[in-house]
Amino acid sequence: MRTPNYWQNKNLVSRLLMPLGWIYYQLSLWRHKITRGVDIGVPVICVGNIVAGGAGKTPTAMYLGKLLSKRFKIAFLTRGYGGAFSGPIKVDPHKHTFQDVGDEALLLSKIAPTWVSKNRSDGGLAAKMDGAQIILMDDGFQNPTISKTFSLLVFDGPYGLGNNQLIPSGPLRETLDCGMSRADAVVIIGEDLHDLQSKIPENIPLFSVTTSPIISKKLKTAKSIIGFAGIGRPRKFLETLKTLNVDIQDFVPFPDHHRFRNSEIEELISKASKAGAQLVTTTKDFVRLPPNTINSITAMDIELNWVNQNQIKALLEQVLDNPNA
Repeated sequence: MRTPNYWQNKNLVSRLLMPLGWIYYQLSLWRHKITRGVDIGVPVICVGNIVAGGAGKTPTAMYLGKLLSKRFKIAFLTRGYGGAFSGPIKVDPHKHTFQDVGDEALLLSKIAPTWVSKNRSDGGLAAKMDGAQIILMDDGFQNPTISKTFSLLVFDGPYGLGNNQLIPSGPLRETLDCGMSRADAVVIIGEDLHDLQSKIPENIPLFSVTTSPIISKKLKTAKSIIGFAGIGRPRKFLETLKTLNVDIQDFVPFPDHHRFRNSEIEELISKASKAGAQLVTTTKDFVRLPPNTINSITAMDIELNWVNQNQIKALLEQVLDNPNA
């Protein structure tokens, strides 16, 4: 789905949907009250958010995965959004496709063993039996079925809290106060345009992260580009492309997790060819492309730059050395 415009600014539609938002929220609170999370027996680190769509959870989880895998045998655990398999199943990137396990699971599997499971506790137990010493959850902050050792909330600084309303009236999965009551640390990615920092309790560690594009040889030599993206907030990718200082001839947004048809991509390839432009998309979109089209398209990844990298390392070491503290 595309993020509705009224999630950013209140209008008549968002106001009409407010009662549904509070019903959704009360059901969520009730679920948390009656559900006792399963203790997997190894530390579980959750990378989540309270603002739906495009916060940067998966890149953050991948960063932490690379960091922790230097010292521990880790495994990623994800729902496998958009995939057909309910799991628990261990992702085989040479066998499984995004139709099977979802695009995020394929990206995570490039870093460490990745388990897809709609039932998170079953997936966590399977990962532990497979030898994982630490389980890193990509999303699942609102899922109470698995006990978490440490929860890291990710926010998109330029987007903030949107219109500050609950789904479906706005982008919030729960209120900020409720989310903060279970968060152990907060990450703000990008410029904090809405002063989120002032809304984070002082006792919760706060980390600032900037992003920068990883520029391939093809992009370095490109004179012009045509971009496209089917992510939570496609405009974020467009803004990243603008930092390349190259002529952007066109940009085409698609819904999040969009299943690209051959005809759609062939049309973009033809348009780029006629314009003499390089066709560029995100790494997340790249794994959903029809296989016969990938040689004509460049995937651009981003790098996370932690302003206080040593502090997040120290915090994680403290948590993992004393998981029951």
